[in-house]
Amino acid sequence: MIQVDNVYKQFEGLEVLTGISTEMRDGQCNMIIGQSGSGKTVLMKSIIGLHNIDRGRILYDGRDLPKMTQKELLHLRREVGMLFQGAALFDSETVLQNVMFPLEMFSSMTRIEIEKRAKFCLSRVNIQPAAYHLMPAEISGGMQKRVAIARAIAMNPKYLFCDEPNSGLDPVTSLVIDKLIHEITEEYNICTVINSHDMNSILEIGDHIIFLKEGKKAWEGKKDTIYTEGNEALDDFIFASNLFKLLKSKVRAEP
Repeated sequence: MIQVDNVYKQFEGLEVLTGISTEMRDGQCNMIIGQSGSGKTVLMKSIIGLHNIDRGRILYDGRDLPKMTQKELLHLRREVGMLFQGAALFDSETVLQNVMFPLEMFSSMTRIEIEKRAKFCLSRVNIQPAAYHLMPAEISGGMQKRVAIARAIAMNPKYLFCDEPNSGLDPVTSLVIDKLIHEITEEYNICTVINSHDMNSILEIGDHIIFLKEGKKAWEGKKDTIYTEGNEALDDFIFASNLFKLLKSKVRAEP
């Protein structure tokens, strides 16, 4: 579990996060949502430790991130998996080599053990052996994201961070990636944190949702109640498109 306790963050005197508190539990897809400039990316980077917070606490299963020693931080890094927005695969390495990379860097496994683990992770995300020796440029965007997920789980992480995992994907492929992330989260009891503005993803896998507006937590809850909360700021975000405005009128009209 990750606990965010009364977190504040400023940049050059401008407050970007104001008193954010939440709990992100294991086995759930914890989603941070909001419009551009709402602070969701800063919050995720603060939780990961890429930004030093000004006030508050960030606890990884009771361990206070800002107070960790370098040795403790290194240990934590081995417990964290990261799925970047653009997959961020190494262009000069094959599919298999990309997944082997974190194991070579951070594990004490033998070469045979590393290759076996990498192949297991690739099979878990439905990448067939015929693709193992292809370069990233030779596979589709959806396959690149699946390879990136395989790399993110290679170290068997306790915490998985996903930055806009469906960016650049078509709706059908996006659903496949959503389902895969949710399955892996439940299967391995990972505390998964997802930064997203994709309403389809939010409604598909949002076990726990934090909505930010102007750096403050404006709403928190589950996907099952997101349509019926009656929160004005949340409504403005959810029902921005004409399609969702039509859905709003139908949902609110139901007895």
